[in-house]
Amino acid sequence: MEDKPGGKSPAGEVLYELTRIGHQTRIAAIDVTTGIEVVVIAPSVASQIQMRSLALAKLRRRLAS
Repeated sequence: MEDKPGGKSPAGEVLYELTRIGHQTRIAAIDVTTGIEVVVIAPSVASQIQMRSLALAKLRRRLAS
């Protein structure tokens, strides 16, 4: 999945990889420009929007540092 967050974000184009592992989902968010990847784990009952938002927030923090 690809996402193009609103222009002022430190993250440009972002790729997401969601992998379900039992009752949890592993979400990887990768910044296409830099290749920086972050991973978060969320309960599988969370919506994909919630999971992607969590991963994007972590990626933005990582890119800002």
